[in-house]
Amino acid sequence: MEYELIRSRRKTLAVEIRPDGQVLVRAPLRLPRREIERFLMEKSDWIRVHRAKVLQRRAQEEANPVSSLTKEQLRTLKKRAAAAISERVEYFAPIVGVTYGNITIRSQKTRWGSCSASGNLNFNCLILLAPPEVLDYVVVHELCHRKQMNHSPLFWAEVERVLPDYKASVRWLKQNGRRLMHLIGA
Repeated sequence: MEYELIRSRRKTLAVEIRPDGQVLVRAPLRLPRREIERFLMEKSDWIRVHRAKVLQRRAQEEANPVSSLTKEQLRTLKKRAAAAISERVEYFAPIVGVTYGNITIRSQKTRWGSCSASGNLNFNCLILLAPPEVLDYVVVHELCHRKQMNHSPLFWAEVERVLPDYKASVRWLKQNGRRLMHLIGA
């Protein structure tokens, strides 16, 4: 099986299927190649199934291309998103039990939101095109970073405390998020 290997100062092995179907393996710096090969053999069924899904999704996207938003549509979406997202942040911040700084709305190709160490929140305007519960999930996700600036079990427990059904939104984003991101031109 062909794969790209990236070694870093990590402690564990991980395999990822990229959107183009390429297999990416992340490994500790000194892990012997035979250990990596053994790991890939153990995961071969998982890799085959998930790679097929990724390639099928890509073929569907190529068969049904999405038109990019115009600059005017993007501007309008950003204005609408600024109002809607600010309202949801205001609603959820006391429930999460945090304060926040500035809210910035952007049009990004890879992120739904981010939270800076100083408490500033950034959101992708495209999230407004997702179902309302998905928008709420992204807002809560970023607000929970005000308590935990990581994705530890404590972080996810906090997200789940506020949104017990959050995993459905995560699934929705995995299944549909790329299609939304394609609305921003090349």
